[in-house]
Amino acid sequence: MIKIIQTIRKKLKAAQSRQKSYADIRKRPLEFEVGDHVFLKVSPLKGSIIFGEKGKLRPRFIGPFEILQKLGPAAYRLPLPPSLQGINDVFHVSSLRKYIPDPDHVIQYEHLQVKENLTYV
Repeated sequence: MIKIIQTIRKKLKAAQSRQKSYADIRKRPLEFEVGDHVFLKVSPLKGSIIFGEKGKLRPRFIGPFEILQKLGPAAYRLPLPPSLQGINDVFHVSSLRKYIPDPDHVIQYEHLQVKENLTYV
């Protein structure tokens, strides 16, 4: 009976070691600097309506926000809009996603010449 228990323990330890090695390969260290832009992960309670949407259409990330302060290796302070004033402004690195600026995100527009009757061409 003792040999069976020892065998099971060895197998469990080997399986745990194998799973840890898989997880370590996929894990990438996240670290941001002050001034970086990040998205904030939002995960509201099931069935709640947040940001005007419910279910599959609700946003998973909001932002981008600029990092104001690095409070430790895994804690960052973000400037939140007034609509999120009841939320603490310090977030763990696991709830942040790096924002990569894309020039396509900036919309170029031409200045409109508005006439006296408030119409334009």
